Amino acid sequence: MVDLVPGGPWPALVEERCRQIVAAGRWRRPRSFDARGQRGVLLDDGRPVVSFAGNDYLGLSHHPAVVEAAAAALSRWGTGAGASRLVTGSRPVHHDLEDALAAWKGAERAVVFPTGFAANLAVLTTFGEPGVRICSDELNHASIVDGCRLARAEVQVYRHGDAGHLSRLVQSAPGPVIVVTDTVFSMDGDEAPLAAIADCCRRHGALLVVDEAHGVLGSDPGPLFGGVEHVRVGTLSKTLGALGGFAVGPRRFVELLENRARSYIFTTAPAPADAAAALAALGVLRSAEGDALRDRLASNVARLCATSGQPARGSPIVPVLLGAEDLAVAASDALLADGLWVPAIRPPTVPPGTARLRVTLSADHEPDEIDRLAVRLRTLGATAVPGPASEAPRFSVR
Repeated sequence: MVDLVPGGPWPALVEERCRQIVAAGRWRRPRSFDARGQRGVLLDDGRPVVSFAGNDYLGLSHHPAVVEAAAAALSRWGTGAGASRLVTGSRPVHHDLEDALAAWKGAERAVVFPTGFAANLAVLTTFGEPGVRICSDELNHASIVDGCRLARAEVQVYRHGDAGHLSRLVQSAPGPVIVVTDTVFSMDGDEAPLAAIADCCRRHGALLVVDEAHGVLGSDPGPLFGGVEHVRVGTLSKTLGALGGFAVGPRRFVELLENRARSYIFTTAPAPADAAAALAALGVLRSAEGDALRDRLASNVARLCATSGQPARGSPIVPVLLGAEDLAVAASDALLADGLWVPAIRPPTVPPGTARLRVTLSADHEPDEIDRLAVRLRTLGATAVPGPASEAPRFSVR
């Protein structure tokens, strides 16, 4: 007769794994932030703060037209779609949003997903079949990493931003190749060498997959992709301030996603209110007001860089590299004491030894708030130093 132990070995295993995280100084928990935009209150201690950590780059999450569109969708369709897109979950607003996204990116078709994470999983698992080689930048987002892991293709990782290394991996592949890269890397804020990557794909007939989640500043990279089969992946929850993800590309490529991607077929459709909010936000983005918001964001980035000694950069992500995790936590706590919330980013989000503050700027930030942050960074002893993997400079706080 087998002795039954209550819970079996699992309580002890889980407790040990939790203990290891605590011992490494990496224990984290979500904090309740009662906020609208960048300003709000941390409810665990009632502290009013300005956030420099979110990805609502243009402040569209609380734009009146976006909020109004979401409210109207709630009134018309309720809170959820109730089924997957291929069952009964498609509402007119989903199709309207897909048409608008395709027009924005100059593509034949678009398909929306509940999250950007799901979009990357869909693209890489659908096209990454056996016999295919996926070449992925070593600093790609976790959703790309997991998409590569779930794909049945062979995966080769190329050195960050190294088009020469990528070219050698593509050339040596025995069959079809997918090259996948972020356009702007989420933890470093540097940009991929898209022209060189696209040229490599063009010469060797590779499919290019680009994740444009953080590509809010700069010109549209679409013209670089001429003559290259490509799929562009994006998110509705950063630049557009809503929730969800999308992929755009040739019609048949998108139709294949709709018929093969498990993260599309086997999940409930995005909430109609989220789709309506994204559609309204896209309308703002493509208007003169959107141009003004991007100009304001670029001005805010330039202001922080100039006042804190950081060279100019092409993204709203400014990493403040500290290395040691305890230093990152201490620096974050020091800023929080002054009402500036910049959480410490630690492993496993970034590699060991590269703990940092990750400052993200928004068009919603005021000049005096940016100046306060710059002064506090200088007080902490921040100096610009080159990063190990890209030419984008980082901060080092001693």
